[in-house]
Amino acid sequence: MTAPIRSQTILASLKARARALGFDACRVTSADPAPEMQATLAAWLADGAHGDMAWMAETFERRADPRALMVGARSLVMLGLNYGPKENPLSALERKDRGAISVYARNRDYHDVIKGKLKELAAHLVAAARPANAGAKVFVDAAPLMEKPLAARAGIGWQGKHTNLVSREFGSWLFLGAILTDLDFAPDKPETDHCGTCRACLDACPTKAFPAPYRLDARRCISYLTIELKGPIPRSLRPAIGNRIYGCDDCLAVCPWNKFAAAGREAKLAAREDLNAPPLAELARLDDSAFRSRFSGSPIKRIGRARFVRNVLVAIGNARDAALAAAARERLDDNEPIVRGAAVWALAQTLSGKEFSALADARGGSEPDPIVSQEWRSAPRSSDRESLLPPPSL
Repeated sequence: MTAPIRSQTILASLKARARALGFDACRVTSADPAPEMQATLAAWLADGAHGDMAWMAETFERRADPRALMVGARSLVMLGLNYGPKENPLSALERKDRGAISVYARNRDYHDVIKGKLKELAAHLVAAARPANAGAKVFVDAAPLMEKPLAARAGIGWQGKHTNLVSREFGSWLFLGAILTDLDFAPDKPETDHCGTCRACLDACPTKAFPAPYRLDARRCISYLTIELKGPIPRSLRPAIGNRIYGCDDCLAVCPWNKFAAAGREAKLAAREDLNAPPLAELARLDDSAFRSRFSGSPIKRIGRARFVRNVLVAIGNARDAALAAAARERLDDNEPIVRGAAVWALAQTLSGKEFSALADARGGSEPDPIVSQEWRSAPRSSDRESLLPPPSL
């Protein structure tokens, strides 16, 4: 009886320390592989739904077995930290001249915030296990670990039809972290699926990125398009992006389980005022130095200025506001082709047909990059654009 009692004592101490560090959920599952997770991931990769995220396929074998990340691992402690917003995260979508940034990216990089807490918690776990020589390793999102299904197996929540984790206590707003350990803890019970017949998340997706419930095609997901995709955003998907310049919260925000969610407690993750719907024209004019300074410590910095300004210019095009044309025109001479191409598209949406046609005649032929040159050729000229206008009322 001594060993089980000792394990329970250690686990109780760990959960108390996790709460003190700001974690809102702490549950345990086995480090054993889960064949159903492997099969689901294999099918998703076979469909090519991961897009340009080649690392998903390259790390497949390790993703299927948590023990591959730590020799002798027996238990997996899953942690959840609530980052629920204080206000409706979709309100920024109504301000067309402003950028909508995903809730999780409006302050410090959660990787850094959570990893520091996990290291402290892992040290507490090792100390609590003495005199046993326990081992522990921490993970936050960047490692090949299937956090969402493992968190569901630990009972923190369940994977909703949008494939994200949903909690009865915190809705859709949980950051996940994990501690692998060679200590043997009794696993908590998994959570059951409580989505029922609801399909709010599926219907809310602007780009129709869910071919079926519980299936995501990343190639159509706005979070993928604005963060992971390195090249130009496909022209057919640009209009649906609206003014979302980094990530997307639509499928999370409409989940009915959010009615039980409370605002997050971690001050470092609370939204910075300057990242709540910042002006698009201001963001389009950021040079590399200004970009790095403004987004220092933010996850946005990870994608680099070029991809970020690309997103901003797509949002400017969707605003269809002539007042924003000047900011887009300035980017025609940008050093980055991906930025110049997005500027062409933005101007095609904001200028009158005759203005854009004249600009294309003057600038399009001198563009050295073939992809940007294609943007000039693909944009409708004045006659094409005028033919799309409704007939005058009689």
